[in-house]
Amino acid sequence: MYKVVMQEECSCFKKSEYASSATFETQQEAYRYANVLAELMNEEFCRTHEFVAQPGQGNSFVIRVLRNITFVSGCSTGVSCDVGCGSTDEWTLEATEDESCGSGCGCS
Repeated sequence: MYKVVMQEECSCFKKSEYASSATFETQQEAYRYANVLAELMNEEFCRTHEFVAQPGQGNSFVIRVLRNITFVSGCSTGVSCDVGCGSTDEWTLEATEDESCGSGCGCS
């Protein structure tokens, strides 16, 4: 038997219809369930937390609960940033003609 368990239950999880543990006959069924459940919770819940399915000890999979950094920072782009989403800094990873050595490699 293979088991899928929640690491901890956030308030959204407690309000949901999902069970905190489930048992399966095969490893593939448990793996699939853990990943699908984590994905559904990431889509349906308030986004304060992020859910990740990982192998646990023995015959189990654990759905870990992580703090969603992009939600906490107020960034809705899905990308965490050091200066915040309201930043007006303009920058690029590509070198300009003046900065490159002429070979197009972008080195200075």
